[in-house]
Amino acid sequence: MNRYIMATSGGFLPTDRWTSVIPGKTVLRMLQLTKKTRPRICFIHTASGDDQAYLTRSYAAMSEIGCDVSHLQLFTQPNAPVREQILKSDVIWVGGGSVANLLAVWQLHEVDVALREAYEQGCILGGVSAGSICWHLGGPTDSFGPKLQPITNALGILPFGNGVHYDSEAQRRPMVHDLVAAGVFNHIYATDDRVGMLYQNEQPVEVITDRENLDPTTSPAAYSITKSAGEVVESRLAPGLIN
Repeated sequence: MNRYIMATSGGFLPTDRWTSVIPGKTVLRMLQLTKKTRPRICFIHTASGDDQAYLTRSYAAMSEIGCDVSHLQLFTQPNAPVREQILKSDVIWVGGGSVANLLAVWQLHEVDVALREAYEQGCILGGVSAGSICWHLGGPTDSFGPKLQPITNALGILPFGNGVHYDSEAQRRPMVHDLVAAGVFNHIYATDDRVGMLYQNEQPVEVITDRENLDPTTSPAAYSITKSAGEVVESRLAPGLIN
């Protein structure tokens, strides 16, 4: 059985209606990977403090997709038994916000334990920003203030660092390079906005953009950042299968 994680700096796209969003190709791919006619998706928005407006937009976005939607809320108390709610899901989508707060609250309620169990049973995991970093070893975050700081105690299901919003926030790329140069992470995968990286069995296999018809040579992309001969090396990974 293959295991999948979709780590993104996107997932949902704005529409011409205020606050209304629709699923991008990354989310649709996750649903497709379940191979079910009506997959069950669970939203976990711990990183935003279970923001109700965020949750409402998420439900509305899935209203015409043909799936069953639920959520796991932890503030001020869990809205359902944690393990049961997670294990009955085919897809888990983790929203953005503070990855530091997310990790602390998850540990308290053993969400991390349940997510690992679900992953081993074939549940498709994914998310945006904090919901991308959490699956990795860690990465740059603004959880502690406007100046980015590294977080290194993420779940580590994926044995890499993670950089999000790589093309839209000026501090992101320099800090990713600094973390690799310093050996905090040996290897970081990063994504531009509206881009996701699909991992199969803990290895990256495809770069997916949320929008259709993007030129792979110029469109937002993903990146592999490593160190070779003492120098940081960044390689662009264009949309499509990773060779």
